Amino acid sequence: MRFNLIGPFEIVTDDGRIYRPGTPKVCQTLALLLTRPNEIITAESLIQELWGERPPRSAVTTLQTYVYHARRMFVNEGLADPDRQLIITSPPGYAIQVDDSEVDVRVFEALVNQARIRLADGEAAPALRTARQALDMWRGPALANFPAGDVLIGHIAHLEELRIRAYEIRIEAENLLGLHRESIPELRRLINDYPLNEWFHTQLIAALGATGRRAEALQAYQNVRRLLADELGLEPSLELKRLQLRLLNPESADAVRRTVRAPRHDLVGAQSA
Repeated sequence: MRFNLIGPFEIVTDDGRIYRPGTPKVCQTLALLLTRPNEIITAESLIQELWGERPPRSAVTTLQTYVYHARRMFVNEGLADPDRQLIITSPPGYAIQVDDSEVDVRVFEALVNQARIRLADGEAAPALRTARQALDMWRGPALANFPAGDVLIGHIAHLEELRIRAYEIRIEAENLLGLHRESIPELRRLINDYPLNEWFHTQLIAALGATGRRAEALQAYQNVRRLLADELGLEPSLELKRLQLRLLNPESADAVRRTVRAPRHDLVGAQSA
């Protein structure tokens, strides 16, 4: 079976049937357990996720009811082998017993890590394939079909950061392979989704310059300069300013391609897609 959290929360059975639980609280309970499969999630963490800082007096009993409903759901809906015990009670909380390969989040994290290692080893083509495979797993915003609580929101933010990292790896690999022209449409979409991410803007400007579209590259620089000034009162980064100078001076395309390709980890106000 497979548990999908990257997009609407759903359970895919061994025979390919897709089931989406209809009770938001049961979804929250299962989703939080699945963020750390085979590890105990305390009842306190689950209660905080379900009710925040103002849980009802019956929170412990009600949580037990949600866990009971989740267990019965697996049986009544035929989602798992009747002999398989998925959710176990283990003080001070609960754990869900599944393989990492059965949780899309865990598969995604492993793929991003593999892509990162391959890129660091100079294996651009395998890194590109792996990053694309990871990004193809996204079916929409994580856990999009129910309101997440404070605990899950933190996990969703972590996933979004990993998604940005996967995009960075993908773009870096494309640069190493000389696929500047092919990366431009994706970069335009990314700066629309993450408008304050200067690294994506830098890569778009560099790609436009490397493909002989110098006027468009300079216009893209002016766009990000105005955006940073209007939104945050900031000047473009030193890297962006140096790139503008390269574009203003008659240099070869190879000089533009020498723009620093290492991803920035001090992203300015990276936003969720």
